Amino acid sequence: MAETESTSPAPAVQMLTTEGTLEPTASAEPYLGYLDRLTDSDHEQFYRDMVVARAFDTEAANLQRQGQLALWPPCHGQEGAQVGSGRAARAQDHIFPSYREHAVGLIRGVDLLGIVEVMRGTTHSGWDVSDPANGNFRPYTLVIAAQALHATGYAMGVSFDGATATGDPETDEAVMVYFGDGSTSQGDLNEALVFAASYQTPQVFFLQNNHWAISVPVTTQSRTPLVQRGAGFGIPSVQVDGNDVLASYAVTAKHLDDARSGRGPQLIEALTYRIGAHTTSDDPTKYRTQELTDSWVARDPIVRFERFLRGKGAPESLFAGVAEQAHDFAADIRRRTHAIEDPEVGLMFDSVYADDHPVMVEQKQWLERYEREMGGDAA
Repeated sequence: MAETESTSPAPAVQMLTTEGTLEPTASAEPYLGYLDRLTDSDHEQFYRDMVVARAFDTEAANLQRQGQLALWPPCHGQEGAQVGSGRAARAQDHIFPSYREHAVGLIRGVDLLGIVEVMRGTTHSGWDVSDPANGNFRPYTLVIAAQALHATGYAMGVSFDGATATGDPETDEAVMVYFGDGSTSQGDLNEALVFAASYQTPQVFFLQNNHWAISVPVTTQSRTPLVQRGAGFGIPSVQVDGNDVLASYAVTAKHLDDARSGRGPQLIEALTYRIGAHTTSDDPTKYRTQELTDSWVARDPIVRFERFLRGKGAPESLFAGVAEQAHDFAADIRRRTHAIEDPEVGLMFDSVYADDHPVMVEQKQWLERYEREMGGDAA
């Protein structure tokens, strides 16, 4: 076993080989029917999503290095897991991300400049979660695993409201929460699993196992494969090749359907790899070898899917058009990032509580007095 590999009693569900040929593993059999939902247009959209998300990710990382952002958490290498799962969700589903799900935000309709603003420190959230245009995509959560509790509480509410398990797949709702392997060591995640199992919430826990919790390999965090965690809570769990966008889609689609139909919470472990740093404050060369990283680069989800599309006879114009779209998208993000204006200083006190809070009011007034006395303007 490689130093940071996970193992499983059964092979991870896989549809595509690294060469891009459709050769489902035996464990993929229960999910094959979900591939029939997809058209050539869907396949092209998957590819477009992954390429545009990576271009955005690369541009944002460059902007951080140039002093435009305080921090950037890259998703390079995880696009297959994110696009497959994100496209499997229905419009009425509710998505709770951590802080690396850039491709999922793109799919749900979020203006990705909002993520840039979060990392620049000029906004509380970056997008209005109540706006239908943002696809029920909740705010990024930088407190590790806290979003698992948020998602589980929301899923309990969905169940109490009778908004799921009615038998109508066009309206039944589910909740999906994203987290990394490092989150499995947090109490919040385990508490969320307890409540989800107890209340049989209509929920999918989507674990992106990118093999590193900053500098700690997953084998140090867990002596058993993470997919086995679910069984301890009575939650059906499956391991999928997260660099295979078709497998990620099919597995997530089935388990979201199961969650919506009243079969309770589900857990998916998507095996992938964090090609870049944990964040731009991290130096991965200090704790992992280039040889290991190169072995995962060879399994790149975009390259794999491009090979699949080319094998199906996709025209060169598709790839050229997507490349141009990705370039234009990244250039637009760069232009708008440079145009971001600093917010009013008082914004930091707004929306901390739903209603006015005396402590927040007092602090805001103090800051305004201080700025006036110092010759500035807090307004």
